[in-house]
Amino acid sequence: MKILIIIPAYNEEQNIEKVINNLIQNYIQYDYIIINDGSKDRTGQLCRKNGYNLLDLPINLGLSGGMQAGFKYAYEQEYDYVIQFDGDGQHQPQYIKQMLKEMEKKHADIVIGSRFINEKKPKNLRMLGSNLISLIIKITTGKKIADPTSGMRLFNKKMIQKFACMMNYGPEPDTISYLLKCGAKVEEVQVEMKEREAGESYLNLKRSIQYMLHMCMSIIFIQCFRDKEELI
Repeated sequence: MKILIIIPAYNEEQNIEKVINNLIQNYIQYDYIIINDGSKDRTGQLCRKNGYNLLDLPINLGLSGGMQAGFKYAYEQEYDYVIQFDGDGQHQPQYIKQMLKEMEKKHADIVIGSRFINEKKPKNLRMLGSNLISLIIKITTGKKIADPTSGMRLFNKKMIQKFACMMNYGPEPDTISYLLKCGAKVEEVQVEMKEREAGESYLNLKRSIQYMLHMCMSIIFIQCFRDKEELI
């Protein structure tokens, strides 16, 4: 069983060594690859200095483009599972084993590492947007996704092929919504996530609002009218 952790990284020089060294020292059963998404800081330099497994993109493609590059690598190397894993230190690899068990037990296509299966969402603007996305996914697909914006996701081999080879398969809630309509089985596992210790998130308040609005509009007006694809 070949498992690849894909770690998209943009300007994560303050976090990337801690994230990767933890994987190397404590989770050698998993392969990993860092997607340096055109970082302007020393992210790429540090990865090369340490001899990390690195796919160095010459320009910034954004999360969707960076993850698709990682999926293409996983597809070509015939991996069985891919884990989307942030390079900022918020995701914790000890939950990967539980996510794999859930995927095999439920025969799922995607398993989301969810912060909010057993925990309540904090009352803030970002979580209000998350609740709105959850509600829209529930209305349009009939499936409740407690943490649709979680960036910790596990994909099976069928999904690797789709995300690697097909257009319009971004690793975002609107794609999850679309795949649910196509018959994909999506499950969630309770996880805990750490706060970012260093650096700045791309999603400031303004961008967070824009992101939430974009996701809601996409789920309602784009994914609903998108032709369903056969999941083979």
